[in-house]
Amino acid sequence: MNRFSDRVVLITGGGSGLGRAAAVRLATEGAKLALVDISESGLADSVSAISEVVPNVDILTVVADVSQEEDVDRYVSETVARFGRIDGFFNNAGIEGKQNRTENYTAAEFDKVLAINLRGVFLGLEKVLKVMHEQGSGMVVNTASVGGIRGIGNQSGYAAAKHGVVGLTRNSGVEYAEFGIRINAIAPGAIWTPMVENSMKQLDAEDPRGAAQQFIQGNPTKRFGEAPEIAAVVAFLLSDDASYVNATVLPIDGGQSYKY
Repeated sequence: MNRFSDRVVLITGGGSGLGRAAAVRLATEGAKLALVDISESGLADSVSAISEVVPNVDILTVVADVSQEEDVDRYVSETVARFGRIDGFFNNAGIEGKQNRTENYTAAEFDKVLAINLRGVFLGLEKVLKVMHEQGSGMVVNTASVGGIRGIGNQSGYAAAKHGVVGLTRNSGVEYAEFGIRINAIAPGAIWTPMVENSMKQLDAEDPRGAAQQFIQGNPTKRFGEAPEIAAVVAFLLSDDASYVNATVLPIDGGQSYKY
């Protein structure tokens, strides 16, 4: 299946986790890739991981901070200069931040998390949508979270940012559909990535695996999701198979969001 032959997909947070998994999946379906991350070593590891599965993939890497407008301008312009267009955009980069009750969360931590998780998503949309509007087509998938559709506790900044991503997705999806552009979001739940592993360490530094097992008992599946499972959904939403899916936020959490 080569749904992305001759298509260019831009991925932020491409140096690890969901971004890397999506890059591998899209490469197997023929995509040309532009990977953006703040970690140069993470990007190098992603290129290696992709090349092991699909040799000779056309990959551009850009080290950038998604919260900085000049960096966003640069990763978009470098992608267009290299490939001439942007067909798909996985607007994915994000951090969790420190866990704490709202009264102890601190304004500094709140600002840090929103800068990356919400401002970064907005800036990506602002710059990439200009390109897609001019070319008359495009597909966007924003990374929200189950923390953007329900309360999770001890994560004021993360919850506020991800609820904001949901709002941006719905608003922009309504705005741009008439121009041949679809904008959706995924809302992953407990997916075993480096970010979630760090979250478990915050819950129990001495026994993060034990904390993880206790945490997952509330999920109907009794397990964590895996990054390739998310990547498969991202690939679907970025493909023509999802041609009438727009302004939608799709939970990928084993059904936990709907559990009473």
